[in-house]
Amino acid sequence: MRRIVSFPALATLATAALALAAPVGQAAQGAASPAHGVTVARACTAPTKQNQMACNALQVTAGTPKSARAESGLSTAAAPSGYGPASLQSAYNLPSAASGSGQTVAIVDAYDDPTAESDLAVYRSQYGLPACTTANGCFTKTDQNGGTGYPRGDSGWAEEISLDLDMVSAACPNCKILLVEAKTASMTNLGTAVNTAVRLGAKFVSNSYGGSESSSDATYDSSYFNHPGVAITVSSGDGGYGVEYPAASKYVTAVGGTSLNTASNSRGWTDTVWSGAGSGCSTYDAKPSWQKDTVCADRTVADVSAVADPNTGVAVYDSYRSATGWMVFGGTSASSPLIAATYALGGAPSAGSYPASFPYAHTTALYDVSSGSNGSCGGSYLCTGTTGYDGPSGLGVPNGTTAFTG
Repeated sequence: MRRIVSFPALATLATAALALAAPVGQAAQGAASPAHGVTVARACTAPTKQNQMACNALQVTAGTPKSARAESGLSTAAAPSGYGPASLQSAYNLPSAASGSGQTVAIVDAYDDPTAESDLAVYRSQYGLPACTTANGCFTKTDQNGGTGYPRGDSGWAEEISLDLDMVSAACPNCKILLVEAKTASMTNLGTAVNTAVRLGAKFVSNSYGGSESSSDATYDSSYFNHPGVAITVSSGDGGYGVEYPAASKYVTAVGGTSLNTASNSRGWTDTVWSGAGSGCSTYDAKPSWQKDTVCADRTVADVSAVADPNTGVAVYDSYRSATGWMVFGGTSASSPLIAATYALGGAPSAGSYPASFPYAHTTALYDVSSGSNGSCGGSYLCTGTTGYDGPSGLGVPNGTTAFTG
């Protein structure tokens, strides 16, 4: 059963989650409340042992998010609560015409969502997006080995799946979508699903889950995430300052989280660091050559970011089991598929490239996030939004697709 928590309780939950997900000594001082003004529930149960993953989706269960009516201001049609395609495309200056046509974004999650395709159809119809179905070749669903022996259903992971499918649709309406469902939430099964996604031709793979780092991470890196020419995105976590795996993998784009609000500036929007976004120094993963920050000798999380605050959350449609239809979600489970779809809008990565390096070569093609914090780290950029690179937001949020092309 999912646990529903309000603002004060969430700080305690974040502390407990970080104790598992982050290095000892870093987690306790970094606990931050992931929600302000709304009550949220974790879609997935927190992992209780190493090498088990949990999804990073947070459902708004009470209160009115700041994003509740934003989409209706950009669309003539009545819209559900939460940011939808028009808002997200506007906020991140994304092309909405023919871009992304022919590209396949893979979503890797655990367990089965039996209503994934029908729920996706409701979302896309609501916002006037082109149909994406098995029949027209846009949507494909497989098990972790590429077959149709789907795992058992799980309502929490089904919400995660719906969130992922809807965010890819919002950012890249013309992209094809491949859903690969792992048998369980173990890193081994999820990693096998990543390999299957790549084998089936996806050049963009989103992973909205994480767990504690471990001494096995280097093996997981080489076994599951070292795919040159493929953009692999991973959510940084929802517990505030502290590091999760596989976001810590040197081969992936670690995606942090922001609070996204409308503004009276030339952009029309502003992002600040979301207090729940994961960040910090990896214990086990080496620093990739393109990452140049100085405090962490090893890998630093994150690389880039997008909206993740439940209080500025996104609209999602899910009907499986106890799901209520239209809901509002946050968590870095929203930002990872948004960034994967942005990579897809930029076109297929060049052969042999590591797409995680692309934003570092195009830092001016991102909106900088220079305020907010996700915990306490002695005032360092590792937990505090600052001009240029910082841990919770990385190099910033998308300003078009240039930073995701290479």
